[in-house]
Amino acid sequence: MGVLLDIDGTVLSAGEPIPGAADAIRELRRRGVPLLFATNTSRKSRDEVAASLRDAGVDVESSEVLSAGHAAAGYLRGQGVRRVHLLLTPSARRDWTDFRIDDEDPAAVVVGDLGTHFDFEVLNRAFRFLRQGATLVATQKNRFWQASDGPTLDAGAFVAALEYAAGVSSTVAGKPSAGFFRMGAEILGEPLGSLMIVGDDLESDIQGGRAAGLATCLVRTGKFHADQLARTPPAQAPDHVIDSIADLPALLTA
Repeated sequence: MGVLLDIDGTVLSAGEPIPGAADAIRELRRRGVPLLFATNTSRKSRDEVAASLRDAGVDVESSEVLSAGHAAAGYLRGQGVRRVHLLLTPSARRDWTDFRIDDEDPAAVVVGDLGTHFDFEVLNRAFRFLRQGATLVATQKNRFWQASDGPTLDAGAFVAALEYAAGVSSTVAGKPSAGFFRMGAEILGEPLGSLMIVGDDLESDIQGGRAAGLATCLVRTGKFHADQLARTPPAQAPDHVIDSIADLPALLTA
């Protein structure tokens, strides 16, 4: 079985490795388990995500990372769209070097997590492009992420504002979209049904993975809340729940 590993809240917590994460990943590699780091992080490029993992003691190459921004770029390439207006950080823009950045008449507006750089002017300009007919692509629509100082607004709130104002619906490239999981399967060269998604987010990781046909494993780290899991209908519940990624090798053995 191949594994798609979420990063924030699963492998890392506020940039620091979850206890036992590096050892668990080394053990999976020793066993030859096909492995891909599948993240909705949209502030960083694929290369920078890989570098942050290496800094935390996790050995990984950029080719082993599927980020929401990388997925969005892949989606638009597939649609033949190359003129884009990017609401992305300078780091995240590094995954878009083969696109034409068009800040006058773009075919698509791409939204990631700009953090404190979201302001009225940024959103209003994007809104006007949408009114002119540009399509709206969300790298992801996460409601929040767990920063070192507490829960922090993610891109989803700003995507929702643009959808409401412009009267449009976005195409979501990251989790929980089925396209994201299909892209992960293609990178690994494995069928969807042979993969497991391991993550801390019931909506994007577990319910998205389940809908795409993957086995699912929820970790009790990061965003995990026991009451949220208790309220989850059986049809949307994870196949497995473990205390942390440190327990993943034992689960796969069982």
